[in-house]
Amino acid sequence: MNRHRRGFGRARQTLDALQTGQHGRVVRVRGGGRLRHRIMEMGLVSGALFTVERAAPLGDPIRVKLKGCDLSLRRSEAAHVEVEPD
Repeated sequence: MNRHRRGFGRARQTLDALQTGQHGRVVRVRGGGRLRHRIMEMGLVSGALFTVERAAPLGDPIRVKLKGCDLSLRRSEAAHVEVEPD
């Protein structure tokens, strides 16, 4: 096990589990195919910093601020994004 890896020991979770106002860093995008490619094209790539801005009244979609842009993601899509919250 490589204990010198950046972020070792921090709690990791998926983007859909974060609450409004939480900040974090993208660790990786799980899965494959078109969905993974689309998520990464939006800028959710390893190391990207983000803030969860808000969620729709029924909880779906969620809005994330990333590099000065607002992104809207379904919770099912956000579940593929592994993050380290700050």
